[in-house]
Amino acid sequence: MPDLIHELVNDRIQTLHREAEEQRLIQRVARVARARRKLKQATDRLHRALNHQL
Repeated sequence: MPDLIHELVNDRIQTLHREAEEQRLIQRVARVARARRKLKQATDRLHRALNHQL
């Protein structure tokens, strides 16, 4: 029985590690998407400013 409990505990720990890694990946993807949106907004502002000067 102690072996079964030990195995269940190890499985749970591995699951928690996987879930934590998934969350870190999701956060990185969200940061990249946010950075891309900000870049597009800055590019659009720059284009508008340049067109306004002409």
